[in-house]
Amino acid sequence: MHAEELKGHLDGLILAVVAAEPAHGYAVIEELKRRSGGAFALPEGTVYPALHRLEAAGLLSSSWASAGGRRRRVYRVTAGGRRRLGERRREWRLFSRAVEQVLA
Repeated sequence: MHAEELKGHLDGLILAVVAAEPAHGYAVIEELKRRSGGAFALPEGTVYPALHRLEAAGLLSSSWASAGGRRRRVYRVTAGGRRRLGERRREWRLFSRAVEQVLA
């Protein structure tokens, strides 16, 4: 699946992954791929700018952590990010039901 097809949904998907567990950027990429059965195999150039945008919006926070001798920026969902994720989930349920009714 192409990143363009995820337009408008990527932020919610990232928030859902990071809400489950704080993660560094590459782990977010791998978890999106795992949860989607490989459908969301997104490049770093798509995910990292979204992480930075979500952090700038106050929906994620980050800190540096060392793991295996490497420093990585670990992202966590803020209270505002949890609220936004709840909104995105509600919007998605309404949207997906409406699309299913039209396409069925």
